[in-house]
Order: sequence, then C-alpha cells, then structure tokens
Amino acid sequence: MLAVVQRVREARVVVAGETIGAIGQGLLVLLCAERGDGETQADKLLAKLLKLRIFGDEAGKMNRSVQDVAGGLLVVSQFTLAADVSGGNRPSFTNAAAPEEGRRLYDHFVARARATHPLVQTGEFAADMQVHLVNDGPVTIPLTVR
Repeated sequence: MLAVVQRVREARVVVAGETIGAIGQGLLVLLCAERGDGETQADKLLAKLLKLRIFGDEAGKMNRSVQDVAGGLLVVSQFTLAADVSGGNRPSFTNAAAPEEGRRLYDHFVARARATHPLVQTGEFAADMQVHLVNDGPVTIPLTVR
C-alpha cells in the first residue's frame, strides 16, 4: 500500500464545486492500494501514519505525531501513486489494485482511522477531485507498506 503524506496547516477536497472534506492542522493522506494489498497492509500503514513524528515540539524538532497535536486526517484515494513510467512517457497503472478492491481497502482504511482517531475527513473514491492545501514546512513523506 502506498501513501504520500503531507503535513498541512489546512486542506480540503472539492467535488463538483462542493467541499466534501476539510481539516485544519493535520495530515493530508493520498492513498493507493496496489495489487496484492490487503487489510494487513492498510492496518500497518494506518498505525505508522498515526505515530509518524513529523510535527514540531517546543524546540521545533519533529517529535510529535498527528495524535499528539490533535490534528486531523484528510484521506484521499489516489490510484495514480501506482504509476509506472519505466516503459515510456505514458504512465501504466497495472500495479494499482482493481477498482473494486481499491475501494474496499480505502473504505477499510477510513473505517479503521475513524475508529482510532477523532477527526477523519475524506475525499470521494473515484471522483474528479480538486485538493486544496497549505503544506506546512513543506513536509511531504512517501510511505510504502508491503
């Protein structure tokens, strides 16, 4: 399972002109399930994400997690993270999970996140979304869980 995590001051997702999910300080999580991924990978990724120490402490060191700062999570499905451009200039997405499986794992990840974290917002799976964010730092970290 793949994710790109961005520490944000604020972020929101817009679909058809309507904001469907928004957070203040927290993490924007672009999430992609790959072929062969299952609930185990989703659970491991969530556990890593919630404990990832990328928020500053009193000394300004990255020493606090999203849980420590009571930040939000904005989880957005993004199958394009599985893009493979090794064969040319047009991306191939054959490494991405099939749409039905991708949706199932995305829904599982979101449900588990909501069960363990107080503020979880989402995009809309397979929708044309516009993501607005103020990246804090900027801090952007790719995560891969196998």
